[in-house]
Amino acid sequence: MAAIETGLLVPSPSASSPSSSVILTQDELKKIAAYKAVEYVESGMVLGLGTGSTAKHAVARIGELLKQGKLKNIIGIPTSKMTHEQALSVGIPLSDLDSHPVIDLAIDGADEVDPYLNLVKGRGGSLLREKMIEGACKKFIVIVDELKLVKYLGGSGLAMPVEIVPFCWKFTASRLQKLFQDSGCVAKLRTFGENDEPFVTDNGNYIVDLYFKTSIGDLKAASDSILQLPGVAEHGMFLDMATTVIVAGELGVTVKHK
Repeated sequence: MAAIETGLLVPSPSASSPSSSVILTQDELKKIAAYKAVEYVESGMVLGLGTGSTAKHAVARIGELLKQGKLKNIIGIPTSKMTHEQALSVGIPLSDLDSHPVIDLAIDGADEVDPYLNLVKGRGGSLLREKMIEGACKKFIVIVDELKLVKYLGGSGLAMPVEIVPFCWKFTASRLQKLFQDSGCVAKLRTFGENDEPFVTDNGNYIVDLYFKTSIGDLKAASDSILQLPGVAEHGMFLDMATTVIVAGELGVTVKHK
């Protein structure tokens, strides 16, 4: 199980007195977790830069510290085109896995975190690049708000994404659904816009979102069975990858280490 250390949040300066309670929005909690994660960043590091509403706060903070001269000689490896653009806009020098096959530290959000620090990621659509980059890290820090904590992966009732090739996607989706029929699985193609156009990843693939009614059991076995299907590029279960999870909640920041 994960070891845990906790720290209290500093009261907001906008509070009129120390005793007044401050209700933090979900985005403010994400920002607190992101800033805490950036404390682990040191000058000279090669960094994996995550994607999404939590990771963007970490990217912005790293850019800020570079500008202030508090961090130097940082190289960022972005996990998506969106993060690539943001990192350039805040002045983070970028490279890729071909030039830097070993990454010192990656910081990214997650959609679910179980008690063993296994994750579901990819509801933002960047799971394949995230897994390639975060799988090449010495340390992988995950930043979440407390709503992302679940008893088991799939436990939020929200999507567990699988990136697939567009060719005969219905065939692949139906095979994925069949794999987990005992868990009441429903597989849906991710779409967007008024015309329900298929969502296309940075790699030109589609995403099938899996929804489970009950636990899928052995995660390693589930992972293997998904990846054995021809047409599957990658899935959103990040098993045994996070080394630290930082959780921001109303009562403070909890840091869980592997």
